Amino acid sequence: MEKIDWSQVMKFTTMDVVKLVLSAVIIVLVTKLQVVSDKLSALLIALPLTSLLAMMWMKSEGQENARIANHAESTFWFVLPTMPMFLVLPWMLRQGWGFSLSLFLNCVLTGILFWLLVWVGRKFGINFY
Repeated sequence: MEKIDWSQVMKFTTMDVVKLVLSAVIIVLVTKLQVVSDKLSALLIALPLTSLLAMMWMKSEGQENARIANHAESTFWFVLPTMPMFLVLPWMLRQGWGFSLSLFLNCVLTGILFWLLVWVGRKFGINFY
């Protein structure tokens, strides 16, 4: 695993501010749309907007296709452990569980599933880091 150069990570450029504002505008618009239509908002959120934006930003910054491909593939694997949350959380809320407790327990569940994914992946020769 490569050592992270934190000085590069924490240095913000004008393009970083543009990316931040554009990404935030998209998220705010989608959440505002939820007031009108739960289903349409959910459809837009289900689209991999964050990943698509990230890959577009990576390409605009001159990242190689191989690195973008690695990003896309890793995203696929890391989405898998988050999927049960979208069934367990609504079930818990409909059963009368409090929102904060439900969200916390689903974060714990997701963490356990991430660990399980890494453990199973290693058994099949897949290295996630």
